[in-house]
Amino acid sequence: MLRLGGTASPGHITVFRGLKTHFQQQGIALDWVLYADYDALVEAFATREIDLAWNGPISYVHIKQRLHDPCRVVAMRDVDVNFRTQLFTRRDSSITTLDDLKGKRVALGSRGSAQAGLLPYYFLKQHGLDPQRDLAAYTFAEDREPSPLSDERAVVELVLKGAYDAGAVSQRTLEGLTEHGQLMPDTLRVFWSSPGYSHCCFTAHRDLDAGVAQQITDAFLAMHYTDRLGKEVLDAEGCQAFVPGITTGWEALERALSEPIR
Repeated sequence: MLRLGGTASPGHITVFRGLKTHFQQQGIALDWVLYADYDALVEAFATREIDLAWNGPISYVHIKQRLHDPCRVVAMRDVDVNFRTQLFTRRDSSITTLDDLKGKRVALGSRGSAQAGLLPYYFLKQHGLDPQRDLAAYTFAEDREPSPLSDERAVVELVLKGAYDAGAVSQRTLEGLTEHGQLMPDTLRVFWSSPGYSHCCFTAHRDLDAGVAQQITDAFLAMHYTDRLGKEVLDAEGCQAFVPGITTGWEALERALSEPIR
């Protein structure tokens, strides 16, 4: 029996229950367990307590580094390929390029967020901007007063009300807020988008039998949005389909994790 691990959240309970039923229908025995955080998930995978891990981008990189061996990425969500970080400002702002951020205030997400924390900080440095020297101010979510909102939603609100001149979140966040009517069109303007990169992934051990690995991938691909169970699982994951996994697209994140954030 395969054992799938992930982090504890109400959404993941729905997803994992649905995946267990779906995999059984595909002839694959699957059980699951949830962990308190990604550090515990990485430890469980590294010690082979679990066979599969539903990884965030940072935990996937940590597993690769911990095992010193590329993992099998058996599946991803459709939204996890060509994921992008975006820098945005208010519609009436004079900011149009990254260079215009000099002397401005920039809000980032959590330090533990690849898309809204680590990567935008790294991308700014890659462009030649030193956040400490060149920005009037920048903060991560942990540096600000606690908010009931998610870290990315809080960044949007801080820019909207003028507390910061610009912010960094994922393209998916901005599109989702607009689609659900939580962000009025034409109130914000994206002035920079990152190159596409890979995000979350279902990871298996490298030495998993190739035939079994393909069966797992095929089972994920057999989950369709037009089916009741498929829609329930995919809606909980905020996507339309699972796609075959790839092992590229985390290179920028690996470099960002190797450089200290000040």
